[in-house]
Amino acid sequence: MGAILLPDAALGFLPRHSVVSSGKHHSHVSNSCLKSHPIIYRNTGSRKRKLLYTNNWLYKSRSVVFSSRADHSETFSDADGGDSYLLEGSEALEIDEDELVAARKALTEACARQEAIEKERDRLMEELVQSEAKQKEYVATLMHDKELAIAELQAVKSLFHQKLQDTVEEKSTLESKLVLAKQDAVELAVQVEKLAEIAIHQATAHILEDAQLRVSAAETSAAQAVYQIEDQIRNTAERTILAVVEQSKIAIDKALVVAERAGDYATKSVAAFTDATSPADEIAAIQSQNIELQNATNNLESQLLLTRSEIDKLKLELEQAHAKANASELRANAAEKALLEFQESMKEQNLQQQEEMKRLLEKVKKDAAEKKKAASKAFKLELESIKAAIEAAKETAHSKDEAYSRRCEALHRSLRASEAALAMWRQRAEMAESLLLKEKPFSEGDEDAIFVVNGGRIDLLTDDDSQKLKLLSDGPRRELPEWMARSIRTICPKFPPRKVDASEAMKSKFISLDLPKPDEVWSIATEKPKEGDTLIEHVIEKEIIEKKRKALERALHRKTIQWQQTPEDTQLEPGTGTGREIVFQGFNWESWRRQWYLELAPKAADLSQCGITAVWLPPPTESVAPQGYMPSDLYNLNSAYGTMEELKHCIDEMHTQDLLALGDVVLNHRCAHKQSPNGVWNIFGGKLAWGPEAIVCDDPNFQGRGNPSSGDIFHAAPNIDHSQDFVRRDIKEWLNWLRNDIGFDGWRLDFVRGFSGTYVKEYIEVSNPAFAIGEYWDSLAYEGGDLCYNQDAHRQRIINWINATDGTSSAFDVTTKGILHYALHNQYWRLIDPQGKPTGVVGWWPSRAVTFLENHDTGSTQGHWPFPRDKLTQGYAYILTHPGTPVVFYDHFYDFGLRDVITELIEARRRAGIHCRSSVKIYHANNEGYVARIEDALVMKIGHFDWNPSKENDLDGSWQKFVDKGSEYQLWLRQ
Repeated sequence: MGAILLPDAALGFLPRHSVVSSGKHHSHVSNSCLKSHPIIYRNTGSRKRKLLYTNNWLYKSRSVVFSSRADHSETFSDADGGDSYLLEGSEALEIDEDELVAARKALTEACARQEAIEKERDRLMEELVQSEAKQKEYVATLMHDKELAIAELQAVKSLFHQKLQDTVEEKSTLESKLVLAKQDAVELAVQVEKLAEIAIHQATAHILEDAQLRVSAAETSAAQAVYQIEDQIRNTAERTILAVVEQSKIAIDKALVVAERAGDYATKSVAAFTDATSPADEIAAIQSQNIELQNATNNLESQLLLTRSEIDKLKLELEQAHAKANASELRANAAEKALLEFQESMKEQNLQQQEEMKRLLEKVKKDAAEKKKAASKAFKLELESIKAAIEAAKETAHSKDEAYSRRCEALHRSLRASEAALAMWRQRAEMAESLLLKEKPFSEGDEDAIFVVNGGRIDLLTDDDSQKLKLLSDGPRRELPEWMARSIRTICPKFPPRKVDASEAMKSKFISLDLPKPDEVWSIATEKPKEGDTLIEHVIEKEIIEKKRKALERALHRKTIQWQQTPEDTQLEPGTGTGREIVFQGFNWESWRRQWYLELAPKAADLSQCGITAVWLPPPTESVAPQGYMPSDLYNLNSAYGTMEELKHCIDEMHTQDLLALGDVVLNHRCAHKQSPNGVWNIFGGKLAWGPEAIVCDDPNFQGRGNPSSGDIFHAAPNIDHSQDFVRRDIKEWLNWLRNDIGFDGWRLDFVRGFSGTYVKEYIEVSNPAFAIGEYWDSLAYEGGDLCYNQDAHRQRIINWINATDGTSSAFDVTTKGILHYALHNQYWRLIDPQGKPTGVVGWWPSRAVTFLENHDTGSTQGHWPFPRDKLTQGYAYILTHPGTPVVFYDHFYDFGLRDVITELIEARRRAGIHCRSSVKIYHANNEGYVARIEDALVMKIGHFDWNPSKENDLDGSWQKFVDKGSEYQLWLRQ
């Protein structure tokens, strides 16, 4: 070990001598040696040592240099390069009397040198006092600097926390203001547009309807009047004509009869006149008949006149009816003209209002953009100030760390030096003790050979009248100041009382060293932090600040990325979350065989980094089947996947990475715990101890006493009667317990065909999940073993169930999965319906469609309906670029080696801003391939035909290729 020199230290060398025997005892000599070192000391002394003989042993006087204080800064090194006398085993040399005389002479010279050294020691003592004063002043300055540094650190920390709190508050205020401004602008625009549409529609519809009603009423009245008049005229005329004709016929017949009679009478009269026989009575009869004929003729003429007058009246009425019809037609024409004029004016007003609305919307957009720019500028400034504060805090903490590290290094160096000195002094003490433990008879001349261990030094007692002894025993020639004595007492360890004379030292044959045990010696390795220690508290506080700083940096980083790169996630409709969810099914059919919660929890960070937003966890409840889909005690969450605590830890890890945790809940059926008296398993246990009244009455296997089922029967377990009030109350309490106490954020609802969607609506409204998916599984339509093109009936049944939930839940798009099985085998024409939309649920109600390729039932080890293995990448390219909420299966992501492919597609979806309601424009769908534009920001192609955006006439803008997988699929993003 190298020597460490202090400026106020005096060096003394311990001379090296050999001790040998004379005569016959020479062969029994064992070399005893003390290792000599240059020693740093403040108070040294030397005495002449006499030669004394004991048992024919020859001892040579020697000088001993010692230190009165156990200073941890003492450093030892070898005095010369020769062999050492004590520890290094130097060879013994035989000496004679001449050599003794020479040694005495050398000793005298050494004493003279020692006197010079004593003078130098006095001077060094004064310098020591000065250095100690300087050291104390330095310590005080250091403590003051330390206190100032700690105070500055506290001030900087408080200022940093205050600025951080203010920044966070201002940031949240700005964000809330920005969100409110956006919402206000959007709501204002929507309201204005709706009001304008409503006003225009109401005014136009009201006036148009009124005018149409008036016109139709006038036309109807006119037509009805004309028809009635014409009918009345026709009927009257017909009746009149018929009556006139009949009366005319009758009159003519009567006239003919009268004429015939008259002719007969005339003939008879002529005959009688000829015969000169004309009786008077016949002539009178003929005259009366003529008079009757004349009267009948007059009556007929009068009736004919009446008929003519009635005909004239009817003609007049007909003319008046025609005039009224003409007037009504004129009024209708005037009304039509007025309506056309009104429509023109309304169009002009609509155009003016639309222009005003456009100007208003442009102004609102401009104001919103300016507010957004101002908010973003303020946010950036605040972010820069936060970063500057963080950097300043980092620099301050780094400087403090460097200072404390330097102090710790100095402390460690001091401790190492102390431990080295302690080891050295222990060695010297052990050697001294080994020498003192040797039993030797003492004589009067042995006083100078007594070694006294005092304060870690070996002192050789000499004559009492020696001035050097007095100087050594009484200290320096002047009294030490009290402050220096206190300083020395505080620095020096407590040693045993010093023996001042030989008589006291000779009371015992040897002096034993009371050395501490190894476990009593202080060591930094075994030292525990003390409560209240400033350095320890500072280190702990620094660690806490560092953790908070890192958490703040992560939060700021996430918020900055979301603010700069992605549009704000706003909830579009109930049941769909933010509309930008990407669900990950975090298990398969065989996951229960391992401690799944513990295995899945560490993957949360990787899933979040890859763009996943929600994780679908396996059924959590105790189950008869290990997979979890035959639940028994709903409140027992110790399942084959892990314990309840492990489940909570897994959910906490998901929440730490901003992931939603979706629980797989089975509400349709439940396995019983006990048998009824007739041997049927229909009595439940646990907290929800239901009986047969909780089972539907039309369950053929379990003798339920409830109401009939509102859906299909699941034959493997008792089907729950959701129409019972106590059943719904218990299920709602259980869902709220899972939501609030366990930490689930949403639900995947198993076998929803077994009960009505109205109950699902009630459960969702009470538990308020962030996202909900229903498993409505139904068979597609096939013909001759081949899938039918038209699957509208299939997707309509799924949408009917969603409608029954009032849109509060989404549903798996089984239709799209079935169509993709066939479409990706060069039948891409199946991906477009006659209306030009996608052919699954995603084409009719995309915000409620949850698209997927496989799950634990269709794939995994069950393989009920596996997706074609060689078409998985194309399938994910389709569902991850189209609207709806896509689901990624665990096996595909981690076991099939598709992690990077899926992550790349998720990144494309994020960059294009695709969500569950995005629009789709399909350009091509034939045997060669499929091309579609989604959200006017992404174009995708599946298939082997040659196509790119530049070849499409209806596709404007500049497009950059983002993913190129050749004939499998290609993606372009708008530049």
